[in-house]
Amino acid sequence: MELNGWQHPLPVMMNLARRRCLIVGGGPIAERKLRSLLAAGAEVTLVSPAFTAGILEMEHQPNVNVKRQSYDESIWTAHGAVRFALVIAATNDSQVNRQIAQDANAHNLLVNIVDKPELSSFILPSVVRRGKLVITVSTGGASPSAARKIAKEIDKTYGDEYEIYLDFLSETRLFIQERVKDKKARQGLFKDMLAWDLMPLIREGKFEDWKEKFNLALHGEAWMQSQEQVEMELPSWSFINEIGQHV
Repeated sequence: MELNGWQHPLPVMMNLARRRCLIVGGGPIAERKLRSLLAAGAEVTLVSPAFTAGILEMEHQPNVNVKRQSYDESIWTAHGAVRFALVIAATNDSQVNRQIAQDANAHNLLVNIVDKPELSSFILPSVVRRGKLVITVSTGGASPSAARKIAKEIDKTYGDEYEIYLDFLSETRLFIQERVKDKKARQGLFKDMLAWDLMPLIREGKFEDWKEKFNLALHGEAWMQSQEQVEMELPSWSFINEIGQHV
């Protein structure tokens, strides 16, 4: 079943941890897709008569299941189609890829045909990762090469400091969620955190010292000692300007 274009795709982040996925194909493209799925924690079955050396190196990993055979309908009955969270067709035969698309759709499975976005129910964008920061670029299948080029440009803009920054925001956010019961008070604190100019500290290698001062000051705040005080007085980051010039 061919879709009516990719004018309005829905961007989605999927949790594939311990979910079964199927890749049909054993070449370089299949290898790249395998590495992406493994990085997402998926359990991957690969079906192909032959595989790249890179795939064979990963063959004995517990979450990799290699099947040396050509694609046919027995794949679905042998491996249980309903167990696959998604299917990727990466063979070098367009007719085989088209058949995979038809069969996957018949089983109501999400399917990506690497060279035919019009046959796909999902596409895999180019990705830039910095820890918890994930930036994706897609051209709706119009030009994967252009998407990769744009992703490289973004990669130069967002350095490793963003991983450190987001880890700090995540840790502090979870801590405040545990200690501050009032929802509006929490939201106010979270909003104010985004205004802190911490990037210069991270880039200059001064962040860990600042973070130590921050944690000491935070634990010493009166509103952290008793939730009753939170209800009487709105919590604030009053100590921030005292522990560093960059914020």
